[in-house]
Amino acid sequence: MSEIKIPFNRACFEGKELVYIAEAIGRGHISGDGHFSKKCHAFFEEELGNAKALLTTSCTHALEMAAILLDVEPGDEVIVPSFTFVSTANAFVRQGARPVFAEIREDTLNLDENRLEDLVSDRTRAVVPVHYGGVGCEMDAISDIAARRGFSVVEDNAHGLFGKYKGRFLGSFGALATLSFHETKNITCGEGGALLINDPELVSRAEIIREKGTDRGRFYRGEVDKYTWVDVGSSFLPSELLAGFLFAQLEARHHIQGHRRRIWDFYRHNLAEWATAHGVRIPFVPDHCDPSYHLFFLIMPTPRDRDRLIAHLRSRGILSVFHYLPLHLSEMGRKSGRVSGRFEVTESVSSRLVRLPFFTELTEEELSAVVDGVTSYYEK
Repeated sequence: MSEIKIPFNRACFEGKELVYIAEAIGRGHISGDGHFSKKCHAFFEEELGNAKALLTTSCTHALEMAAILLDVEPGDEVIVPSFTFVSTANAFVRQGARPVFAEIREDTLNLDENRLEDLVSDRTRAVVPVHYGGVGCEMDAISDIAARRGFSVVEDNAHGLFGKYKGRFLGSFGALATLSFHETKNITCGEGGALLINDPELVSRAEIIREKGTDRGRFYRGEVDKYTWVDVGSSFLPSELLAGFLFAQLEARHHIQGHRRRIWDFYRHNLAEWATAHGVRIPFVPDHCDPSYHLFFLIMPTPRDRDRLIAHLRSRGILSVFHYLPLHLSEMGRKSGRVSGRFEVTESVSSRLVRLPFFTELTEEELSAVVDGVTSYYEK
């Protein structure tokens, strides 16, 4: 087994992460919702235009908060793409809902809006479009169907911070949206997330749910003279140490995003001709979308080619990985979900997709080594 010289991911340190962690400690408030949490909240509200942003300990927790906020309950159905991470469905299954699995588009790998309405029933409570790789779903069509049929939109924007659809930031379309700051994401604090609230009527209850079901936020604002248990909830707040780290990354966002665009463009420029010649697909971005530059993938002609390319790169010390396994084929998906029709795109893409190394500190020399490794695959 070759030593890994170029990992798939490496967490980046681009700003004042350690300075702000030390400052949080010096302020004497390292639990949640302190100085840096508030700065992060204000950043998202001002930059993205959300009515309210609330940091959480993960994107999974943000999705779970969304399910509680929408009063999802047993008997409800929530439409999710089968090609996504398990949390997209699991957050609603925990509330007793049934996931209804949706097929994806062949070009962007996002939920196929043209098949959405066929999945809607009188039990549909929400749809959760996932902006795969930070390329926007067709939010006009999805939002129109949701409005006409009377259910909510929750954007799973784990990949898409700073991506845009028709000039608007991803995460600003649904009643709710979620973000991830896992170490594999563009902007990170190791583990973390956020719930973005675009419906002002949900703000007050969201704060309560996030504070263990208490109205402590109202107490701190002087709106009540004591706080108490008023709703369901849990402990979704990250510490100030994580918030300080995250805010430093947000301050360095232009630098980080610039690096990631450089990497994405390098792969596209140097692999496009090779891909066309060998029947390999690279990411597609519609003209009306601005990607977040979260990842770069290849869709190989066959599953065997995908597995052999991963092994070929590994032999050169380069770690590449596959991505989601279809949820509708999983043990839990078969048990809890509803499947309508065939999932030819999801199953085909899942078996052929490989993600290339992608992290902020990738050097041009390392990028060239990855490209050389990929383009030498058919030469062996």
